Amino acid sequence: MSVTTTMQVPAPSAVLELLKPITWFPPMWAFACGVVSSGLPLGPRWPVVVAGILLCGPLLVATSQVVNDWFDRHVDAINEPHRPIPSGRIPGRWGLYLAILWTAMSLALASQLGDWVLGAAAVGLVLAWLYSAPPVRLKQNGWYGNAACAITYEGFAWFTGAAVMIGGLPDWRIITLAFLYSAGAHGIMTLNDFKSIEGDIRTGVRSLPVQLGVDAAARLACIVMAVPQVIVIALLLAWGKPIQAAIVTALLVAQGALAVRFLREPIAKATWFSGLGVTLYVAGMMTSAVALASLGAPA
Repeated sequence: MSVTTTMQVPAPSAVLELLKPITWFPPMWAFACGVVSSGLPLGPRWPVVVAGILLCGPLLVATSQVVNDWFDRHVDAINEPHRPIPSGRIPGRWGLYLAILWTAMSLALASQLGDWVLGAAAVGLVLAWLYSAPPVRLKQNGWYGNAACAITYEGFAWFTGAAVMIGGLPDWRIITLAFLYSAGAHGIMTLNDFKSIEGDIRTGVRSLPVQLGVDAAARLACIVMAVPQVIVIALLLAWGKPIQAAIVTALLVAQGALAVRFLREPIAKATWFSGLGVTLYVAGMMTSAVALASLGAPA
């Protein structure tokens, strides 16, 4: 008598939903900023650029999404039972297996793109696991969790884009702007916390709106977004790029006008401000990248 055991395998559509493609855009945009800021022509480098795009979006960010959903599966079973893991569409321990697999694939690809890219990817993956996995769970605190997201989604992605083009450590000016825009992205991450205040209170997540109160957290988010951009404008002027500095200034002024409305109704307007204000913010990122590119490729 033979016994056949069938292992349940998740459907590709469920896996794709778990990977959350909509979240891939921010780091892919930051990667593009890094590519542009290098000042080097695409030319024969297009294969490594394509590889870098795959690394930053479908691999690294997707890994963070799977890790997060796996370690949040018990909470999601209560609050969002339709998600792939709590709904059973990602059965058993497949969520964990996919998280490990995507981590391994990310490191494998990063290892082919140079030591600096591998180092940035490795640190980003460590932060992704620490963000969600106990006992650390950086996401439990808005200061640390938002910082981890900001540096990986913006700074490391920008750095990676420049590094794959240059084939080594990017110029200090590239690293400086990547860091500044990462710092500003901390405020962007705070905007995302306004939609889940009640749930955060019930589950013990100390997001900044929970810790500081709605109004104070809203003001802080706006300040954190604005201050790095002011520094970027000053640097662009110092580097002899007044046109780009003027464009970033105009984008910042427009963000300020939107912020005034947001601060009047932080909870009601957080998603609205995130959609419009962040669009202006990332436009400034690319403008700054173009300014760096026009300074000339590193020798």
